[in-house]
Amino acid sequence: MQDLKILYEDNHIIVVIKQPGIPVQEDKTGDLDMLTIIKKYLKEKYNKPGNVYLGLVHRLDRMVGGVMVFAKTSKAASRISEYIRQKNVKKRYYAIVNGILPISDKSIELKNYLVKNERQNMSRVVDKSVKGSKEAILEYKVLKNFKYNGKEYSLVDIDLHTGRHHQIRVQFANIGHPLYGDIKYGQKINKVGQNLALFSYYLSFFHPTKDEYLEFKFMPSKLDKKDKIWDVI
Repeated sequence: MQDLKILYEDNHIIVVIKQPGIPVQEDKTGDLDMLTIIKKYLKEKYNKPGNVYLGLVHRLDRMVGGVMVFAKTSKAASRISEYIRQKNVKKRYYAIVNGILPISDKSIELKNYLVKNERQNMSRVVDKSVKGSKEAILEYKVLKNFKYNGKEYSLVDIDLHTGRHHQIRVQFANIGHPLYGDIKYGQKINKVGQNLALFSYYLSFFHPTKDEYLEFKFMPSKLDKKDKIWDVI
């Protein structure tokens, strides 16, 4: 079984690190997914008979790694889902984008309208008058400019305000700075072992049953990986 990195666990929730390349739930590839991995862990640890309940309350794209919380009870799932709807769950991402963005102490807002193409599994920026378009908002701060394998990149810290399909990838590609490793939205060459340089490093929320605010942080440079670009952090 895939090694499971656990940051926190109690009777109601489990907080883990999703490795890049692993789907959150079963898809058409049939590859091992996070729900299956965690359910197997819970079944073996607690010697549970039958099916194990595990609530999926938020997602990360397959090629994106980072901190995730799963609910171990339906009550926890319902409450965390409501926190998310109320925008009381905080998520921050690190991304490495192609090219040089100017470093500033101020955050920069990106606001666009996106439409998803289901057949291609891609989203694109459109005018807000387009039918089915959804507003996408994020703020980012440039932390560092650097060179890697002879090319220039920028490390950005992202505060995601909306959770649209491929939002971060689409919005940075739209300003001419696609993410490192993102062949779908702009980078034409993808080397063996190279992952998409997008990582959900921070997650915070109120515990669903306790009067407690939880914060979790995990650096992408701690991942066991072939590509060393995250060592810039």
